[in-house]
Amino acid sequence: MAQKKDISPAGMEFSGPMISIRDLRVAYEGGREILHGISFDVQRGETLVILGGSGSGKSTLLRTLVGLEKPTSGEVWIRGKNFAAISEEERDEIRTHLGMSFQGGALFGSMTVGENVALPLIEHTKLEPSTVEIMVRLKLDQVGLSGFEGFLPSQLSGGMKKRAAVARALAMDPEILFFDEPSAGLDPIIAAGIDQLILELKKAFHMTIIVVTHELASAYLIADRMVLINKGDLIAMGTVQEMQSSKHPKVRQFLDRVPEPAVAQELDYLQMLTEPSSKQGEGRQGKSR
Repeated sequence: MAQKKDISPAGMEFSGPMISIRDLRVAYEGGREILHGISFDVQRGETLVILGGSGSGKSTLLRTLVGLEKPTSGEVWIRGKNFAAISEEERDEIRTHLGMSFQGGALFGSMTVGENVALPLIEHTKLEPSTVEIMVRLKLDQVGLSGFEGFLPSQLSGGMKKRAAVARALAMDPEILFFDEPSAGLDPIIAAGIDQLILELKKAFHMTIIVVTHELASAYLIADRMVLINKGDLIAMGTVQEMQSSKHPKVRQFLDRVPEPAVAQELDYLQMLTEPSSKQGEGRQGKSR
């Protein structure tokens, strides 16, 4: 655990890309490689959206960026430091500059919303309990949950749980904020509210934001730049306009929501099986004529 320290504004002395990835490869036990030599930079103050379908490797990429997965090879530089080459104490110090909002919220069910938000402050700072209480109220107010400190996660709606998770991610005033599928499982109106919250956080705090999602409407709204991951490879990277005008087959397939050929054939077969029997009979009669 990192040594407790007084909380202070994020170190603005650093200049350069906030995150720099070079030839990143990640493999699981058994030798199956998930990410195949990915490289890109994330600039200070930008919102980068990582797109990809299920099983593309985008969540593994996110977990590697926050230190939950170890690279097999390659480098991940955060705030100018090679994450794999520094000491554990230095990694813990860097983590105090990172905030993470997990898919589903990942709130502790036995703790109140206020206790969940306070946890990083209690673990990593020397702040007095009265100051922590003030900070918790401030963070909850920032995400539109003022007055919900005493509620349990089970008493919140899906969208409120997401907002509470964002408040906890903001507790240490991070320079870099990560979101894993922030609008997953939410209805369109609530999801739009989460998108607006991300835009407001960027405008208010000028933080660097990385969002993993497969929701195109959300990505188009919040992204400065986007990357598309397909089967562990970085297929394309650019602004929203550049991605929308791309002629790359995989980019077009993802943005235009075109299924894989095998999936399309399965859907055609399922449709045939579920057609009314009278219609199928007409088709057989037509063939016999």
